[in-house]
Amino acid sequence: MNPPASSSPSPQVLVLVCGSVAAIKAPATLRRLREAGAQVRVVATRAALEFVTPLSLSTAGACEVATDATWFAAQPQAQHLTLARCDAAVVVGATADALARAAHGHADDLLSATLLSVRSPVLWVPAMNERMWQHPAVQANAERLRSFGHHFLGPVFGAFGTAGEGEGLGRMAEPEDIAAGVLRLAQPQEEAQEQDLAGVKVVVSAGPTREYLDPVRFVSNPSSGKMGFAVAQAAAGRGADVTLVSGPVHLATPAGVRRVDIESALDLRDAVLQAAQDADLVVMTAAVADYRAADVKTEKEAKGGETKTIELVKNPDILAELGADKGKRVLVGFAMETHAGVERAADKARRKNADFILLNYPTQEGTAFGGDDNQVTLVRADGTHEAWPRLSKREVAERLLDRAGQLLPAARLDAAGEER
Repeated sequence: MNPPASSSPSPQVLVLVCGSVAAIKAPATLRRLREAGAQVRVVATRAALEFVTPLSLSTAGACEVATDATWFAAQPQAQHLTLARCDAAVVVGATADALARAAHGHADDLLSATLLSVRSPVLWVPAMNERMWQHPAVQANAERLRSFGHHFLGPVFGAFGTAGEGEGLGRMAEPEDIAAGVLRLAQPQEEAQEQDLAGVKVVVSAGPTREYLDPVRFVSNPSSGKMGFAVAQAAAGRGADVTLVSGPVHLATPAGVRRVDIESALDLRDAVLQAAQDADLVVMTAAVADYRAADVKTEKEAKGGETKTIELVKNPDILAELGADKGKRVLVGFAMETHAGVERAADKARRKNADFILLNYPTQEGTAFGGDDNQVTLVRADGTHEAWPRLSKREVAERLLDRAGQLLPAARLDAAGEER
């Protein structure tokens, strides 16, 4: 077996392009990688070349494009073994077929045979229709690949490339995110981030919920999910086993994170409580709707008079439920207030048995919904608090994990005083 080429001063990235319409973004991905200083090699399937030409790939990657035709040409070494010598591999526009073949060890085309030979990290970037992505067979194959140590980026919620398909969960992540994700995996081990959360199971909720009034109308909020995704990404980067439960957002799943997509507050409750059963740390950043319609109509109603009354009922308080059965988990919540924030956040932490609350003010300049920065105050149940400066959401996430990490050693002891 050939070892990864980690001794090279520039990361060696193998880009494998599948036969999805998203293959048209492969040249942009190659350019982003080269701009970041990576050396790339490219494998394209026969179906991929129906969407993107070898010339466009070779121009963007500054390399020859390997295909099934070159695999069978005379080679001094087996081409799939030569290509497999890389610091990281990324499968761009990964199709359901590519996932199935890799999950079950097929090796009768160049892409599959090369993936079987790679000994460095592998990042899958799926692209397919939402119905295909959510099919149990596809999900089982993705989970099997995760069990091999492979990583996933996306898919994301957005418009599909094929006319008439609309939008949904299945769109490929953007080239910038793909390049950043695979380059993180390509870091030499000695340069990688400290794995201080290795073995820690983390659950993060993110994004908005949608409370439907009828099949096409719903009540929601403008949460982008960026804060929760930053926490999930930071935790995975520090070695944690991360489950991200997300409402509808246009964000790529961070590499190495297991994602569960939901819509309503009731969906969120079920998914979080299920994932939290054996979690060490739960971080609730989701902007959960306080109320839902008492009577959800099964058909779209015609527009009526000047006013309309809708009866709402209260949604479950998920943070309180987690706190009531907290066990040895570390529990972190978020709160948005416009006044008396510290007092209200401390009361929330007491009532809901949270270890601490991160308080922010959504009307504060530069930290509103959808922004890349946040300014929060960490508030404990006893009223003690730390006011943090305005930081990027990733920096806020790292600080959050630092504080939660200080509580984890005690939280992970069982009743006998032994680590579980």
